[in-house]
Amino acid sequence: MTSLAAIQVLLVDDNPHMLTIASAVLKSAGIRKVLEARDGATGLAILRDHQVDLAIVDYNMFPLDGVEFTRLVRNSPDSVNPYLPIIMMTGHSGKQRVYEARDAGVTEFLVKPITAKAVLDRIQSVIWKPRPFVKTDGYFGPDRRRVAQPGYHGPFRRSVDEGVQVDEPPQTAAV
Repeated sequence: MTSLAAIQVLLVDDNPHMLTIASAVLKSAGIRKVLEARDGATGLAILRDHQVDLAIVDYNMFPLDGVEFTRLVRNSPDSVNPYLPIIMMTGHSGKQRVYEARDAGVTEFLVKPITAKAVLDRIQSVIWKPRPFVKTDGYFGPDRRRVAQPGYHGPFRRSVDEGVQVDEPPQTAAV
């Protein structure tokens, strides 16, 4: 892995112990610039004042949780960087929570308890294998498809696509 010393990471978690652990993991990986916030609102304020390359946010926070934080970063008219890579970490990895985070525009998902390897794998993924961004009427964020399948001609997987007949696979507008 290339040196991570040049990147600045925003770490947002309302649990001070988790902030300490995650910050230590990031610093042990060579990341020298770690900004910390204990809630999503403070995290958004930090984004306005600092050039952040990556955010790692907790799912469950009060008053602004990680999902709403992500939606605001992606969709707010005053967002300073709607393309910011966002890694969501949570102790609750149920399918519904993963889908909710994904649909808000989270780039990667990390389950607690975190390990240094898992954190570094997610960071490598967002830096070295970024997915293109997609903008539709109901979504803005990284392409939710992990694997492009050239030549895929159906069946369509979205309920709104039922009954649609096309010769070519639908093209997604990348931003």
